[in-house]
Amino acid sequence: MPIISRRQFNQRLITGLSALAVPHSALAQGPDVFAIAGTGTQGAGAPLAPDAVAIRSSISNPYGVVIGPDKALYFCEVDTGLIRRISLRTNKISTIAGNGDKRFEAESRNPLQAPFNAPHEIRWDDENSLYVVERDSHCVKRIDGRSGLVTTLAGNGRAGFTGDEGSAVLSQLQRPHSIAFDSKGNLLICDLGNGRLRQVSRETGLINTIAGTDEKGETPASGPMLGTPLRGPRTLDTDRDGNAFLVLREGNAIFQLDLDSNNMKKIAGTGLQGYSGDGGDALSATFNGPKGIAYSRTDNSLYVADTENHAVRKIDLGTGLIDTVLGTGERGDGPDGRPYDCQLNRPHGVCVFERVVYVTDSENNRIRALTGVVS
Repeated sequence: MPIISRRQFNQRLITGLSALAVPHSALAQGPDVFAIAGTGTQGAGAPLAPDAVAIRSSISNPYGVVIGPDKALYFCEVDTGLIRRISLRTNKISTIAGNGDKRFEAESRNPLQAPFNAPHEIRWDDENSLYVVERDSHCVKRIDGRSGLVTTLAGNGRAGFTGDEGSAVLSQLQRPHSIAFDSKGNLLICDLGNGRLRQVSRETGLINTIAGTDEKGETPASGPMLGTPLRGPRTLDTDRDGNAFLVLREGNAIFQLDLDSNNMKKIAGTGLQGYSGDGGDALSATFNGPKGIAYSRTDNSLYVADTENHAVRKIDLGTGLIDTVLGTGERGDGPDGRPYDCQLNRPHGVCVFERVVYVTDSENNRIRALTGVVS
């Protein structure tokens, strides 16, 4: 795919992307998608120039993506262990954390000298600190927003399942993949290898299992969170009303978890592997290894990276309907322009900000911006 010029990028930035808002006039022009980072060539984790531009910089297998308190875009590279920042105003890119080493280190005084072992997802808390889930070091780290000190919040660096009702930092996780904060500020962890959703209390720092079990089996359409088998609890997001939305990759389904009543129900997916159902009831749709998920309060919808279908799908929580909003269902790389003509390659991360959907097009080594679909 040809690289767009800086002038072309700035034109699209003005009409389709802004750090403050996307004008309604831009939305009226119809959906548009364009790359904002990556050349398509996999980067090797080399240092970036001080004035590096994201669209002209090689990045490597981006996974988790989130908007920071400064309205910049942050993402993690699972292979290089680096965490990057992109200014949505200037398109400048920089590395803010990670030294490229693949090992566990409980604490570091400098985030740029800290190892992050397969960082899968990142999240900001309400105190401007950044949390990183390390899949291969089986832990969650915290980068203090003031001092930059990197500390371990959950997991002792060794795979296992221990620690419930005790200190999270002494507990064991197994290949955790996703994290999110609930409406009370507690940290939720998709403890994938243990088939559980675990919670770290904001007040006490204690960890507990709140969903799942060590039993293998199908996840029923509804039931209590605790003790119900979870088929591949891969990623989650939350709203402000006490709900979590959980993606089951192997279960090919999306569940809504009521964190107050501790009950769960399926809201999308038959559980069968496939690619069907657009325009209809999300419960009758099929997915193929879904991963990333983002809740949009603006239109009360979920945006899901249907990874092995190389697509992003939208679930309207008001109507229960599902549609593809990006991708053709076939693996490929672009082109920019019409979202339904733009091919993706195993997208993983999704986030929504100011009516723009950001997607980490992981194996194309790009990040794309999608406008005109958030109503």
